[in-house]
Amino acid sequence: MGETTDKLMGRAKETAGAATGNDDLKARGEGDQAKGEVKGKVNDAVDKVGDVLGGDKDKHDH
Repeated sequence: MGETTDKLMGRAKETAGAATGNDDLKARGEGDQAKGEVKGKVNDAVDKVGDVLGGDKDKHDH
């Protein structure tokens, strides 16, 4: 899944878990959101390295 999808799905799981008292689902949702944040930071770092090494002509479509 992509960064935004991970964040949205994670938020949905966290909310559902909190509403139903399902701590496992809530925790999985929090984990998915964190995974989305990490993906975003990695993509930003890849873009910055690419900019330094060769301009932005080869930017990845995230």
